[in-house]
Amino acid sequence: MSLQTKNKRYLNLYFQVHQPRRLGQFSFFDIGTGRDYFDDGLNQLIMQRVTKDCYLPTNLLLLKLVKKHPNIRITFSVSGSALKQMEVYAPAALESFQMLAATGAVELLSETYHHSLSFLNSKEEFYTQIKMHDDKIHKLFGVRPTVFRNTELIYNDEIGRVIDSLGYKAIFADGIERILQGRSPNHLYQHPDKEIKILLRNYRLSDDIAFRFMQKDWSAWPLTPAKYVGWLAAIPPKENLVTLGLDYETFGEHHKANTGIFQFLEDLLTKLANHKQIEMVTPSEAVALVQPKDIVKVPESISWADEDRDLSAWLGNDMQRDAFETLTEMEAKIKEIGEPRLLNTWHYLQSSDHFYYMSMKKGNDGGVHEYFSPYPSPYEAFMNYMNVVSDLALQIEKEEKDQIELKNKINTEFLQPDELKMLCIERSDRTWKPEALTF
Repeated sequence: MSLQTKNKRYLNLYFQVHQPRRLGQFSFFDIGTGRDYFDDGLNQLIMQRVTKDCYLPTNLLLLKLVKKHPNIRITFSVSGSALKQMEVYAPAALESFQMLAATGAVELLSETYHHSLSFLNSKEEFYTQIKMHDDKIHKLFGVRPTVFRNTELIYNDEIGRVIDSLGYKAIFADGIERILQGRSPNHLYQHPDKEIKILLRNYRLSDDIAFRFMQKDWSAWPLTPAKYVGWLAAIPPKENLVTLGLDYETFGEHHKANTGIFQFLEDLLTKLANHKQIEMVTPSEAVALVQPKDIVKVPESISWADEDRDLSAWLGNDMQRDAFETLTEMEAKIKEIGEPRLLNTWHYLQSSDHFYYMSMKKGNDGGVHEYFSPYPSPYEAFMNYMNVVSDLALQIEKEEKDQIELKNKINTEFLQPDELKMLCIERSDRTWKPEALTF
């Protein structure tokens, strides 16, 4: 029997925190020159700016509110690439997230370390990145996640099966109409043939804050905390679990401080903390408190991106598919070689952002892609990426030849230990660069 109190609605509020490791300009003429791929100067600048405008002020606000209202609950999904950049460029941001986690009011989710599309091309790589991410969370926060959120909320039944097999108790997906078939997203659901539970994001209520907060032609503008809580309170009591999911950068980055977004968040959480019929919960608490309403079948991949809410944001045109397939084809060779710097680079090139920048969508979707992209056009994003991938292919080929030469030299020549040591050092000097050690 459910532990749920009569007429009480549970509310899960989660935030996605992610920053990709962006590429620098890399032309056709840079191929084979040894030039660095990543613009880590730009990455540092963006991480420090977002820390100043979003992460620190929002985290400090949440710390203040949790201290005042211990019943507030917040959920974070933080990519490994964001955590690594915080470690290197913005340790104060990382410390503020650690302080929040230490309050007991926060749950951290599992995801792919590099915010990748790895499930679509390699389950082995998918497993690897999940383990990398969970190990990072454990190292930095002392906990291991028990609930999973895939990159960009990409989900289908097979992903649910895989995540269930890894022992997670729940997974997030987007509550879109074509999978619900007339049902409400405001319930806990269950996989059709596994025990894993599914929390469905109410995308309309989520986007009211994330996208429509400053939309002056919106019929509900201006959005106020009282109005928003009124919408939540008006949800029928039988719809007992509302899940809201937003990019964390909504606060202070997408909507600047002068829009009133921080005051909105403070007043909203204060009202929710004092509401008699709405209780904030983490996903683990939701699974313990709420019984699944029904099963939900998702035979084809869905996501939270664009109006289509499928994979077309990243794989919707020939350029995107060409780039993704070219990178995918490197997996077997690069793992066989096992050179750490090349493998690390290949991992960062998997971030979904690189393919997102290549989208050629128009209208509202196109505007969102353009907002996030550092490139003048999708074509330039594609050419820059493919130049990098072409150079990586040359490095893989060279490393393979070097390894064969080294094995042959060891097998055919009697080397003294000091000679072998020097040979390995010389080879290491050719392949490792100091900045690679940073990431």
